[in-house]
Amino acid sequence: MASAAYTKILEEAKLLSAEELNRLIEDLAERAELEDRAPGPPPRWEDLIGTAPYPLCGEDAQAWVTRTRKESDEARRIR
Repeated sequence: MASAAYTKILEEAKLLSAEELNRLIEDLAERAELEDRAPGPPPRWEDLIGTAPYPLCGEDAQAWVTRTRKESDEARRIR
């Protein structure tokens, strides 16, 4: 349901010329864009659950752990 302010503005807009109406639309679009860019609270990590594809880097998590441990062991043996 439209608010009283919205209804009043809509009625007033009917009195505008085409040029004024286009200017009003541009101003409202700019305002809406600025409001969209307004910083909000930072996202919570919990909100990101399930957003990454599996496997994330093309490698199974357990295979990555095994590979990196093996590489680390080899690097220590070389020293």
